Amino acid sequence: MPILIVVNNPDRWPMSIRGVEVVAARRYLTDPAFHRMPNTRVFNLCRSYSYQSLGYYVSLLAEARDQKPEPDTMTIQDMRSAALVRVITEDLEEIIQKTLRTVRPPTFELSIYFGRTLARRDEVLGRRIFGRFRCPLLRAKFVCRRNRWWLQSIRPIPASDVPESHHEAVVAAAEHYFAQRYQAVRTTRSPRYDLAILHDPAEEAPPSNPTALRKFMRAAQRLGMGTELITRDDLGRLGEFDALFIRTTTYVNHYTYRFARRAVAEGMAVIDDPLSIARCTNKVYLAELLKLHRVTIPRTVIVQRDNACNVIDELGLPLVLKQPDSSFSQGVVKVDTPETFRDRIDALLEKSEAVIAQAYMPSAYDWRVGVLDGEPLYACKYFMARNHWQIMKWVPGQETRYGKTETLPIAEAPPQVVRAAVRAAKLVGEGLYGVDLKLIDGKAYVIEVNDNPNIDSNHEDRILGDALYERVIQSLVARIEHIRQGAVKRAEHTQAGAL
Repeated sequence: MPILIVVNNPDRWPMSIRGVEVVAARRYLTDPAFHRMPNTRVFNLCRSYSYQSLGYYVSLLAEARDQKPEPDTMTIQDMRSAALVRVITEDLEEIIQKTLRTVRPPTFELSIYFGRTLARRDEVLGRRIFGRFRCPLLRAKFVCRRNRWWLQSIRPIPASDVPESHHEAVVAAAEHYFAQRYQAVRTTRSPRYDLAILHDPAEEAPPSNPTALRKFMRAAQRLGMGTELITRDDLGRLGEFDALFIRTTTYVNHYTYRFARRAVAEGMAVIDDPLSIARCTNKVYLAELLKLHRVTIPRTVIVQRDNACNVIDELGLPLVLKQPDSSFSQGVVKVDTPETFRDRIDALLEKSEAVIAQAYMPSAYDWRVGVLDGEPLYACKYFMARNHWQIMKWVPGQETRYGKTETLPIAEAPPQVVRAAVRAAKLVGEGLYGVDLKLIDGKAYVIEVNDNPNIDSNHEDRILGDALYERVIQSLVARIEHIRQGAVKRAEHTQAGAL
C-alpha cells in the first residue's frame, strides 16, 4: 500500500522516513498523479486543519479519492469538540488517574507520535487517545483540579513544533506504524484482504471462545485472508485492514460501537455494523419494531413511570423485567410479587426512562437460530441452567453456570421457528444475528434479536463444523468486494464527469 506524507513545504520537512513519499500539499491537491491511487495511506502533516485550509482539503480530497487519510475529516472535527473531550475524560478516567498519579500538578502535556509516547509510563494512555483521534502527531493537555486529572484539549502538532530532540523518536514511531501488518496468521501467498478480529482477552463470557477464534482465523487463511486479533487499544490501526469482525460483547456507549463506526467510515466491511449494534442492544427498540411488523412476541409492555402501576394488571404475575441494554441474562429479572415488582422497576427506571416488561413463558429450553445475510446458519436448543429459569445463572462473586446446548441441522428444527427467526432478523439488517425464540403449543414467539451471537467451538458449530466459520468469512469477503466494486464505479463516474 503506497504511503504519502503530505506537508506544506517538503523543503522544510526535517525528518527522513524510509518507504514513504513526502509531497507538498498543493501538489497533492492538483497533480492528477494523485487522483487515481486507491488504497493509498495519506498522512496529513500540514500546519493547520482549520476549515477550508490546505490541511483540511488534503484530508477531504483523500477521502473522495478512496484513500485513507490520517487524520480524516471526522477526526479533524472531533478534535475541536469540547463535549467529546469531556466524554473521553470519563471513558479513560481510570487510566488517566493511574498514569498521571506521580505527575506534579497543575498541568501536563503528552506528545503522541504515530500512537507512541516518549515515556513508557504513558504508553497505554497514548495508544487509547490515538485510537480515538487518529492523527499522526498529537498533543494532549491535562489539568489537575481537586487532585483529579482532566483531559483539557487535544491538538495536532505541526511538524515544525516537534523538538529536534524528538525527531529520532518520531521517525522510529512512524516506521514502526507503517510496518505494522497482520501478525497472528500469515498465508504463504500475499493475502487478498486483511481481517481484524476485535476481542477482549479478559472477557468472562465472550461470544466466541479461544478455540472458535482460532477456527475463524484458520478459515480466513484458507480463503486467502490475513487475520489478526486486535483489542480496544488498536482503534488507531483499523485503516490497515479491509474488514472488522467484532467478537466481544457490544454496547452503544462502548468502545465496540466506536470501532464499528470507525470501520464503516474507513470503508471497511463490518460485522457487527453500528446500526445493528444500536438496534439489537436496545430491547425497547426491538419490542416496538417487532410489534409494528406483527411478529409474534410474548405479551409486552414498554414501561415508563406513568404506566408502571398498570403493568401487573396487563401481564399478570410472574413477569419478566428487562433493562434495555441487558445481555447474557444480566439485567433481566423475574418478579413474582407486587412488592418485588415495585422495588425492581424503581431501580431499573433510575437508569433508563423506559424498561421492557414481558409475560413470563416458562420452557425447558429456548431456541436460538443464527441468521447470516438473511439465511439461517445454525439452530440450537439452549437449555435452562439447573434450578434456574434462564439459560445462564449469573450471581456477582460466584461462578456463572450455564445450561447445556443441543445443536440441530436447520432442516430438523421446527420450520415455524426458523421462519420466525429469519423474518425477525431481516427487520434488523443483513448482518450476523442470533434470534432467541420459544415454541409454545406449536407457536413460535420471538424473544429478542441479538447482534454478536455466540459462536463457540463444540457448541454452535457441532453440525457444520469448519464450514460454519467459512460461511462467516465468506460473507465478509463478499462485503469487501461489494464495497470495492462500489468504489470503482464511483471513481469511474467521477472521471467521466471530469472528462
